[in-house]
Amino acid sequence: MNLEKYISIVEDWPKEGISFKDITTLMADGEAYKYATDQIVQYAKEKAVDVIVGPEARGFIIGCPVAYSLGVGFVPVRKPNKLPREVISYEYDLEYGTNTLTMHKDAIKPGQKVLITDDLLATGGTIEATIKLVEQLGGEVVGIAFLIELEGLNGLEKLKGYDVRTLLKM
Repeated sequence: MNLEKYISIVEDWPKEGISFKDITTLMADGEAYKYATDQIVQYAKEKAVDVIVGPEARGFIIGCPVAYSLGVGFVPVRKPNKLPREVISYEYDLEYGTNTLTMHKDAIKPGQKVLITDDLLATGGTIEATIKLVEQLGGEVVGIAFLIELEGLNGLEKLKGYDVRTLLKM
């Protein structure tokens, strides 16, 4: 299936000069959404994962149906003050400033095989931070799956040494 035809391009959003890749049109098509989810499920089976981890919010959209299909748990990674129990956090640099991600302190058990999911790989900063959180808790990142990889932004550079699967390059 050609997933690219289900991705809408929104020019100059959220700001001028950005060509936003909108996955909501893929999600709105049951057959395309199922196909994309099934591709990541197959990848997760190959990796024999124990748990799926996804950063908010589109990582939830990708990861939750994968976790459900596999019968494994899903762990959300969120911005500060969004998770109700004790968390660990990781601060990382952005082009202008910093960002922080958090995860419940008891979300990953040492030795668990983890698949990280998200909608899109751009510069790789969010996923690199997510990896740091998983590894801080003793989890083993056995794979990372994206619907889309934006070519030319070198996101894969931050993910060297990890197995990465993308369904579509744009």
